Amino acid sequence: MTDFNNSSCHFADTHHLTSLYCVVLIGGLAGVISILFLLVNMNTRSVTTTAVINLVVVHSVFLLTVPFRLFYLIKQTWKFGMPFCKFVSAMVHIHMYLTFLFYIIILVIRYLIFFKHKDKVEFYRKLHAVAASASIWLLVIVIVVPLIASHYGNYGKYDEEHCFKFQKELLNIYVRVINYLIVISVIAIAVALLAFQSFIILLMVRKLRHSFLSHQEFWAQLKNLLFIGVILICFLPYQFFRIYYLYTVVHSEDCDDNITLYNEIFLSVTAISCFDLLLFVLGGSHWFKQKTIDLWNCFLCR
Repeated sequence: MTDFNNSSCHFADTHHLTSLYCVVLIGGLAGVISILFLLVNMNTRSVTTTAVINLVVVHSVFLLTVPFRLFYLIKQTWKFGMPFCKFVSAMVHIHMYLTFLFYIIILVIRYLIFFKHKDKVEFYRKLHAVAASASIWLLVIVIVVPLIASHYGNYGKYDEEHCFKFQKELLNIYVRVINYLIVISVIAIAVALLAFQSFIILLMVRKLRHSFLSHQEFWAQLKNLLFIGVILICFLPYQFFRIYYLYTVVHSEDCDDNITLYNEIFLSVTAISCFDLLLFVLGGSHWFKQKTIDLWNCFLCR
């Protein structure tokens, strides 16, 4: 009876994962397509625009791997070889941390614009924007990719027909230390960004009083909250669970598939960050601004 219940729970959770990745694929593609129409009219020398373009690339590369995840979740058998399994498995982590990196770049640039009272921060030439983007991707290709290829999934022996189960790597002390450092860094940076953004918004509300919704600068700060919201909702739950997961894998002698499946569920939540582009487009629309103003005015009337 216990085995039946466990298998039923496993099937239900796998079904949830399949549904979630389907939603991520659809929403992510909608976001990428919609942002492309905006980028045509945006200043390509802007540092923020360059970061958004790189964000589009990160999401697009990740979304290309999602159908293979869905195939495995449905068939429960991996047919594409272990090297490609490692790449697809690692891609969800690369996507999360690169997305987080570009969020930091976008937010820091927007903070500089706010405190220096500038309209925008630009590269001198379009070529400089291309060079900056190329430098980041070169670092990823030269450093991150070889590290993953040489170390990811090489500590233990894994079944060729089953993918995304590389928890044995965490038995390596160096891997655990790196994981703990990354978790602590992400949480600390996220808290700092939230505190900084809250301070800026409170500063603006006190300065502009009841007319703050009519100022373009305030709407720019609300867009910053969108990125921070994605970090808090999509990334931090996984980072906090990661601490428990790292401890459990090492100290539990009978670490079963359930804890690994929960880790996959929290990890899949990070993929919802693909919706950021869609939210970014909707957040900048006149309709959204007008509805927000109407809602605020209605709140004041009460």
